[in-house]
Amino acid sequence: MTERPDIRPAEGKLGVLLPGFGAVATTFVAGVEAVRQGIAKPVGSLSQMQTIRLGKRTEDRTPLIKDFVPLAALDQLVFGAWDPIPDDGYASAVNAGVLNRHEHLEPIRGFLESIEPMPAAFDTEYVKKLDGPNVKRAANKKELAEQIREDIRSFRETHGCQRLVMVWCGSTEIFLRGGPQHETLQAFEAAMEANDPSIAPSMLYAYAAIMEGVPYANGAPNLSADIPALERAAVERGVPIGGKDFKTGQTLMKTILAPGFKTRMIGVNGWFSTNILGNRDGEVLDDPASFKTKEESKLGVLEHILQPNMYPDLYEDLYHKVRINYYPPRGDNKEGWDNIDIFGWMGYPMQIKVDFLCRDSILAAPIVLDLALFLDLAHRAGMSGIQEWLSFYFKSPQTAPGLYPEHDIFIQHMKLKNTLRWMMGEEQITHLGLDYYE
Repeated sequence: MTERPDIRPAEGKLGVLLPGFGAVATTFVAGVEAVRQGIAKPVGSLSQMQTIRLGKRTEDRTPLIKDFVPLAALDQLVFGAWDPIPDDGYASAVNAGVLNRHEHLEPIRGFLESIEPMPAAFDTEYVKKLDGPNVKRAANKKELAEQIREDIRSFRETHGCQRLVMVWCGSTEIFLRGGPQHETLQAFEAAMEANDPSIAPSMLYAYAAIMEGVPYANGAPNLSADIPALERAAVERGVPIGGKDFKTGQTLMKTILAPGFKTRMIGVNGWFSTNILGNRDGEVLDDPASFKTKEESKLGVLEHILQPNMYPDLYEDLYHKVRINYYPPRGDNKEGWDNIDIFGWMGYPMQIKVDFLCRDSILAAPIVLDLALFLDLAHRAGMSGIQEWLSFYFKSPQTAPGLYPEHDIFIQHMKLKNTLRWMMGEEQITHLGLDYYE
C-alpha cells in the first residue's frame, strides 16, 4: 500500500478555467453561484451531497464527503473561460436555453455578465459546425499554446488565485489517432511549431495547463491529454490529469444496466442506442468526423463491462450500434433511446426498452464541479499523472498504458471512495463483513 499523502490545506481562491463556455460550462458556473446564494441545491454532486462510510457499519460514521476530505469550499471558486463566441456568461446561458431565465438566470445576471470568455485557440478544421470571431491569432500552434499559458498566468494574478484547475468543456473535435508527434514532449512541441494537423486545439490547452502546473480534465471524447508526451509531462511536473468524455445520459444508463446483466449472467444479443439532441453539442456531432470521436467513446463501454472473451456464451455475438441525430427542437433536452435484446435460462429471449429524457448539461454540471474539486485535492496531496480513481465521471476513463479501463460504475464508485479513505488514513472497505458473524 502506498503511504498516505500529506495534503496541503485548501487555502485561498481556486480558479476554475473552462475551455468552452457553452451550455455545460455556463450551467455549471450558474449552478455554483445559485448554490452559493441559497437558491438551488447541488444535486448530482458527490463532493457536496454524498456521505462516505468509515469503519464498520456498527460504528455509524458516515460524514458528508465535503466534511471528510479537505476540499475547497464553493465560495472559494472563481471562474474563467475561453470560447470562440464572445458572449458573456449570461448571454451564453440564455442562448443555451438550459436554465430558466427568470427563475435561475436573472437573480445572478450580474455575476454571469462579469465572466467574459478569453479569445479561444480554435480551428474549424477540428470542429466543423462551429465558428466565431473571438479567436487567437498566431504564426503557429506553439505560439497559440504560449498565449494560453499567458492567459493562465494573467488570470491567476488578476483574480489572486492560490491554485487553478482546468476542465475542458468544449465541443467534440474530429477523430484523431496518436502518432509519433505525440510520443515525446520534444516531438510534440516540434509538431506544434510545424502546425502539424495531428495537434488539435484541446491538446494546446492540455499542454498549457500541464506546463503551468494546472490539473487538467478532458470532458470530451477527443484525443487531448491522453497521449504519452503529456502523460509523462504531467508526472514529471506533479500535475494530476484525467479524462475523458463526461459520463452523462445514455452511457450513464449503460454503465448502470450492463453490470447488472453480467452479475446475473444474463446474455445480451444486441444493444441499439439512438440519441436526439438539439444543442451546440448535437450540431457539432452532426459532422461525421466529430461523431466518429464520440462513437469510439460510446462503443467501448459494453465490451469492457461484459468481457465477451471471458463469457463468449453470453456476449461474444453482441451487436452494438450507436446513433446520434441532430434535432434542433429538442435543445439541451436530449432523448436517449435503447433497445436491449437479452436472453436467459435455456436461451429464451427477452427485451428491455429504455427511454431516457435527460438534460445533458444538467447531468454534466455536477461532474465539472466534482472534477475541479477532486483534482485540486489530488494536486494538494502530491498526486500526479493519470487519476484513475476519477473514472466514475468519464465514458472513456484514462488509464496507464496497457491497462484496460474499468467501466462498471459501481466498481468505479468503490474505487473513488476507497481512494478518499486512503487519503485520510481510514481503513479500506471491502464489504467482506465476516467479523460481524464471528
